[in-house]
Amino acid sequence: MSKFLIGPHMRLQEWVAEEKGYFKAEGLDYDFIPSTGFSSLSVKSAAELPKDQIKGAYQTIEQGRSCDISSACHWTINMAAAAGHGRLWARAYSVLPCGIMVPPESKIKTAEDLANVPITVGYQSGSHYTTIQALEPILKREDIKLHFGGMIFQRLELLVDREVPVATLFGGMMYFAEQLGFRKILDCTFMVAAIVREGVQEEDVEKFYRALQRAQVDIDMNHQKYTHYYKREFPERFQSVMDTRLFGPGERIVFAPYTKAMYDETQKWIESWNIFEEGLKGRKSYDESVVHA
Repeated sequence: MSKFLIGPHMRLQEWVAEEKGYFKAEGLDYDFIPSTGFSSLSVKSAAELPKDQIKGAYQTIEQGRSCDISSACHWTINMAAAAGHGRLWARAYSVLPCGIMVPPESKIKTAEDLANVPITVGYQSGSHYTTIQALEPILKREDIKLHFGGMIFQRLELLVDREVPVATLFGGMMYFAEQLGFRKILDCTFMVAAIVREGVQEEDVEKFYRALQRAQVDIDMNHQKYTHYYKREFPERFQSVMDTRLFGPGERIVFAPYTKAMYDETQKWIESWNIFEEGLKGRKSYDESVVHA
């Protein structure tokens, strides 16, 4: 039987479970893969990209990530599972701190100031959906403007280098921007889900999540012990200036079901914004798409 492949997902839980031996204690035969490949699948650009160069979290799952269970925003995981690119793990989800960030010198002070300002996000990625969702009660639809400038660290670089006026960042990237003095204009914390590759043993996924549950308790009790792990996934250019003592706990796993009502409501919302041009036609139902709670 092949080993269970674990890919870091810009959060602390996997690193803590590895450090504490929780995966081994569960009897999980596993390997860590060095990267989930996020940064190599999109072009960083402060300009508008040609449509064929715009890629995001959905495309990385569609093309096939190298780990056996993969996390992303629940919107993308929902649509990927419905398209048959794996099965949504419906026994847990996560909550990920996120914010729309501007440089300290920016004249943007309020969410209303974001009207018609291009906000740099990742295409069909958490930042894309959550920026719209957060601004939906504040701005008219036609006043919400998005700029697809690359994947997570590419957005961070564009913002830090002042090549774009505003970007949506989450987790460690948001904490790092705050360390540098960048300001949060609007909170847009969002839900994360996970997708299991076809052929992966459900028993292995259960072992994996039991280990993460133990790690979550450690993080809840004293996340400061573990924030140094953020450095493992940041680009080298930022390593020397990162002060992870200032960082927060980041993504928090919630051991509660991702329900059919959540699944259906999410798809209807995505369709209302035409985020997937093909719409919901031909996509699988909840029962066909998930590993049930």
